[in-house]
Amino acid sequence: MRRLLTVLLAALAGVLLVVPPASAAPPGPLRYVALGDSYSAASGVLPPDPTAAPQCLRSTRNYPHLIAQATGAQLTDVTCGGADTSDLTTAQHPGVPPQLQALSPDTQLVTMTIGGNDSGVFIESILRCGTAGLLTLGRGSPCRDTYGTSFEDTVRTTTYPALVQALSAVREAAPRARVAILGYPAILPPTGGCFDRMPIAEGDVPYLHSLQTTLDDAVRRAAAATGVTYVDLSRASAGHDACQPIGVRWVEPVLQGTNAVVVHPNALGEAEMAARVMSVLRLG
Repeated sequence: MRRLLTVLLAALAGVLLVVPPASAAPPGPLRYVALGDSYSAASGVLPPDPTAAPQCLRSTRNYPHLIAQATGAQLTDVTCGGADTSDLTTAQHPGVPPQLQALSPDTQLVTMTIGGNDSGVFIESILRCGTAGLLTLGRGSPCRDTYGTSFEDTVRTTTYPALVQALSAVREAAPRARVAILGYPAILPPTGGCFDRMPIAEGDVPYLHSLQTTLDDAVRRAAAATGVTYVDLSRASAGHDACQPIGVRWVEPVLQGTNAVVVHPNALGEAEMAARVMSVLRLG
């Protein structure tokens, strides 16, 4: 009897040793801060975000909101149309503080699209090339002939170091966060164009496409230099440029578009950008 009791007690002790402890309380929602410019804010996409300053033209259907909805993240969205890298550290408008103020050591995820507005290069190139294209009725390459490599030179010599500095500041302000920066989705096809919707001369379409490639490469290199994840949209957005029909294009054209803010992502584009971020970061 004593031996049987000893065996039973030993067996019971073994069972107690392998019983798992009570499960810990589930972690709280992902603390997510969205930074960036109008491509992050989805300027022109309805409905507008009532919590944003009106001049930021932020939408509740921007890719940060879509990521937060899909993952249950706790989102702090400070994206603002027109932002450049300097607006991460200085106030962009009265009542719109530096975007980095939204970050803290507890931040777990940061996303952004930034750099396209630096030095006014990207939007200025589209405006100038559009004007030149109208003057030649879409013929030739008047923009390339006038400006040569000046736009791409500015991206390489000014935008790139500004991006490195900005991403370094983000990493310092949120040292534990996963940080991702997106490239820009295709605005024009590599060749051809669509003069009735994007009034760019046919010879300047590859010129502007090359400029966007240079900008995206600057973003990619800055991400690599600072240990930030780069979300490449060049391949994913190929064939979804502003020359494509509604339901295919991710970016709205200058003419015959559906958004009040032209040459910016539409709701489909923002949804695809969100999906690409979640895929690259393995979220959700």
